Amino acid sequence: MKTTSIVLAAAMLCTVAAPALADPPDWAPAHGWRRHDDGARYAWARVVDAQPIYGTDRQPVSRQVCYEQPGYEVERTRYVNPNQGPATLLGAIIGGALGNTVGHGDGRAAATIAGAVIGGAVGNNASRGDGYYQSQRGYVPGYQDCRVQTQWRERDRVIGYDVTYRYDGRTYRTRTPYAPGERLRVRVDQYVTPVN
Repeated sequence: MKTTSIVLAAAMLCTVAAPALADPPDWAPAHGWRRHDDGARYAWARVVDAQPIYGTDRQPVSRQVCYEQPGYEVERTRYVNPNQGPATLLGAIIGGALGNTVGHGDGRAAATIAGAVIGGAVGNNASRGDGYYQSQRGYVPGYQDCRVQTQWRERDRVIGYDVTYRYDGRTYRTRTPYAPGERLRVRVDQYVTPVN
């Protein structure tokens, strides 16, 4: 009975202690170290200090800017001759009538057309001095002029960390693109270097 109790107690002790003595997987935050196939050891070093490194980042910022263009008045001047149309028409009628009196047959039609053209030109030229200049005022409405303007905005941002860590009683320094936390995974061979 006593032997059975001792064997049973030893079996329970092995069951409880086996997971604690087992080698942790690579991703586990294990204390101590683990040997890999490449001959290096991987362990965790304690981070003593981590100072952020700042860099300047330039980003384009585009925005639409609109300006109100005001309207304005314009003055236009044109030549007006109220007698020009009737004088040209009267000259064409008189010239056509005179041309109709000349010639016979097909020649009469040609003479009528030529007389109307010449008479209209004479009537138009004769009435040219009867006109006057007239001014008219107009308004050109305003409009909105919009353009896209791009400006560069600078801002400071964290681009990395200067990390001081201790392993096996020695102090090391490295630079990481991320905040390391309280521990840093290191590879131990001839040197102690951070992983990733």
